[in-house]
Amino acid sequence: MAYLNQQEREKLLNELKDMNFNKAKSKVRSLDPKGRLAYARNAQNTANRLYTRIDLPSLGTRVTLVEQANYRPVESEMNPGTMSRRTELVEVIVEPTSDNKS
Repeated sequence: MAYLNQQEREKLLNELKDMNFNKAKSKVRSLDPKGRLAYARNAQNTANRLYTRIDLPSLGTRVTLVEQANYRPVESEMNPGTMSRRTELVEVIVEPTSDNKS
């Protein structure tokens, strides 16, 4: 399978940025049977951003999905102080791997 060039990566980026997180993740995972999940919803060194990276070695591409987490209090007599988290896909990063020179 050939590596994705710059135009193909931009086309993939434009397709993914209009999707919600689950659809975008499913789309990316279906592109390459040898693809691997590098990390899922990693939040190190960030306040409310969650990063999911998927490496696509057969396509020479790395896709990072960035979500913004929004917390809000939930009114509950049983569990006072409970917070609810809603996330939305705010950024998609599509970049070549080090093997991909196109």
